[in-house]
Amino acid sequence: MDRTLKALSLILSYPSRDLQRAMPEIGAVIGGDPRIAPDTQAALQDLSAEFARGDLYDLQESYVMLFDRSRTLSLNLFEHVHGESRDRGGAMVSLIETYREGGFEPATTELPDHLPVLLEFLSTRPNAEGREILADAAHILQALGARLDRRESGYAAAFNALLQLSGSGADAEAVAEMLAQPDDDPTDFAALDAVWEETEVTFGPDPNAGCPQVRDMLVAMDKPAPKPWNRSA
Repeated sequence: MDRTLKALSLILSYPSRDLQRAMPEIGAVIGGDPRIAPDTQAALQDLSAEFARGDLYDLQESYVMLFDRSRTLSLNLFEHVHGESRDRGGAMVSLIETYREGGFEPATTELPDHLPVLLEFLSTRPNAEGREILADAAHILQALGARLDRRESGYAAAFNALLQLSGSGADAEAVAEMLAQPDDDPTDFAALDAVWEETEVTFGPDPNAGCPQVRDMLVAMDKPAPKPWNRSA
């Protein structure tokens, strides 16, 4: 198992008491990985220490405001690839099938494209496979990290670490296109309710879906989805 990918999966998961208790060990795992630059290691250890000693309710509120109430920071990767197009449902089915073929059954209510879920899966796969998939998503990871930097969030270090683990630079044009989308205001509840209005996503059998490998499914990340944020138009 790639313990660093597992550690980053946990850091990016919804805060809980169990996670708080595990943070010293998580910080130690990241601090011992030579693939991560020393400054990024230090930032992640600061984040894990803050996580360990912080008030749980404050940590949970901060997490929700960042990742659940801000669509431009969504941890559901296909949101940044397919938006709400029909392709998203087929991609979800294919990803679930790939998890099962790899003997991985996520024990979570999150969607299969949720970044912590994907990272947990990749932690069980050969290192080369993990690097390729992270490289495919590099522009999404860099854009999310940049948005978190704008908000002065310590979570930005986790995305810097993932980029370093990918061993690949992000496509500058794709990153710029993502960052051109205006940041959500998590305190504008009326606007967010309109953006997050429920639409149907089909997870049923898709005769064209097949069972491609994860990298084949995520290769579409090479280009962000066109204007995926405005669903009220």
